[in-house]
Amino acid sequence: MLIELGKKAREASRLMANAGTQVKDAALSNLAGLIEQERESILAANSADVAAAQESGLSEALIDRLILTEKRLQGLSSDLRRLVELPDPVGESFDRSVLPNGMELCKRRVPLGVIGIIYESRPNVTIDVTGLAVKTGNAAILRGGKEVIHSNRILVDLARRALAQSGLPASAVQFIDDPDRALVLELLHLNEYVDIVIPRGGEGLHRFCRENSRIPVITGGIGICHIFVDESADLEKALPVIFNAKTQRPSVCNALDTLLVHRSVAAAFLPRVVEHLAPAGVTFRAHRSAEPYLRQREAALPESVQPAGSADFDTEWMSLVLGLKVVDGVDEAIAHTNAHSMGHSDSILTEDADNAAKWINEVDSAAVYVNASTRFTDGGQFGLGAEVAISTQRLHSRGPMGLRELTTYKWIAKGAYHVRD
Repeated sequence: MLIELGKKAREASRLMANAGTQVKDAALSNLAGLIEQERESILAANSADVAAAQESGLSEALIDRLILTEKRLQGLSSDLRRLVELPDPVGESFDRSVLPNGMELCKRRVPLGVIGIIYESRPNVTIDVTGLAVKTGNAAILRGGKEVIHSNRILVDLARRALAQSGLPASAVQFIDDPDRALVLELLHLNEYVDIVIPRGGEGLHRFCRENSRIPVITGGIGICHIFVDESADLEKALPVIFNAKTQRPSVCNALDTLLVHRSVAAAFLPRVVEHLAPAGVTFRAHRSAEPYLRQREAALPESVQPAGSADFDTEWMSLVLGLKVVDGVDEAIAHTNAHSMGHSDSILTEDADNAAKWINEVDSAAVYVNASTRFTDGGQFGLGAEVAISTQRLHSRGPMGLRELTTYKWIAKGAYHVRD
């Protein structure tokens, strides 16, 4: 079944690779306009997905991921228009040099080709991927989850209409319109037609793709994110950073999961953290090192605090749950972070330049912050327009994958009828 999709995507990728920037940008502008024109139809389709998800007992965190609102749709349109404004990386030449024999060399950016995206819950991924793929001259095969099938159908239809209106092949965006899980394995075996696979979902999906794919896989988008409050931190300014990192959108991969606090400020700061976040619905899992600083006069923990379990610091909460631990200094904080982080986003709050430098140098994550919320690890926030994923591995890219991360390069050698000695 998918071989035909693969063939069409490969053919479309060759046409897309030669498309000019103006034509690609026109397709993005058309898609932004169609999303606005068809917002009522999109929201109706999304409501059907949300109702089905609620009926099936899907968790609140996952339901939040699949919901589209007027504001979120406007955000998708705005992101597409920002992509139009960004430079097209395709055709960019770099690393120029001239060999001693006079031959000129450079590298030139070219599209990756055909990108396979396997994702769950988030219908915004359909538009994010489409926008980035079009801008970079790639073709995409999309396989969304069954929980957003109605939303994805209409969004893909709009994307294909926008491509056709601009004179580009509609087949540059292919959609696997069947929730059968067997088709995921079939897609992973289309190595003749698909150049790279990017899964966006839980650890189970990532593991399945790594173990079964015949195509290179870029994994990421899973985070156990940390903030370390150093003894030199401005505690007044630290509270809103922690609040933002935990509560601004708790169901996403760059939301805060574990707060580490220096022992010298724990007595003054930990109770304030609980007082500040608990009214927003946050509950806490306190490591035994944090419990003494939280116990009240009756030696009882606050109602919102529970002792941490053995697996709590290896859990991506995706909800209003926050782990608390007290450490003796930056070295212990780094050791804990590197042991439990998924290599996504980790932050230090400090006024000590040496500790900040140590955190930057030694924390092994795709995005490392000083005095900022982890919620900024995002293609739009990083000025990339959008992202196809957030890679937590080292090859071929790391962190939010925007335009340049969806290109590769070829060597260009220009000679004067050179021959090798």
